[in-house]
Amino acid sequence: MDETKKDWQPKIVGFLCLWCSYTGADLAGSGRIKYSPNVRIIKVPCSSRVDPIFILKALQNGADGVLVSGCHPGDCHYQTGNYNARRKFALTKKLLEIYGIDSRRVMFSWVAGSEGPKLAQVMDEITNTIKELGPNQLFLD
Repeated sequence: MDETKKDWQPKIVGFLCLWCSYTGADLAGSGRIKYSPNVRIIKVPCSSRVDPIFILKALQNGADGVLVSGCHPGDCHYQTGNYNARRKFALTKKLLEIYGIDSRRVMFSWVAGSEGPKLAQVMDEITNTIKELGPNQLFLD
């Protein structure tokens, strides 16, 4: 492995639901739980508000991976938002295939506000997956 590949660190955009996953990230931070610093968090009101175009735009603009995380199904602050998100995520996976994007570059998870350690695990998991895949070069000129 050459030196540049060994030192490379992925850039991952994380869309986290304000009510659960973002609160879990806050809990992980206040609990001093160590996790990968590669995920740049964007707070969204609900996971259902993440449009597939946001995911494609993040990848197009240089992100190596994208994480979308929301409340567990049935626990949504907006009652059915995460059910809508779950359906949207299934379609997003198909959209990624159409664009020729490895679906492992995008990860969806359900993390409650009380699950700080789980969110840390999810962030480490996506970081390790993206490190294995290497830099996103699909949208290079």
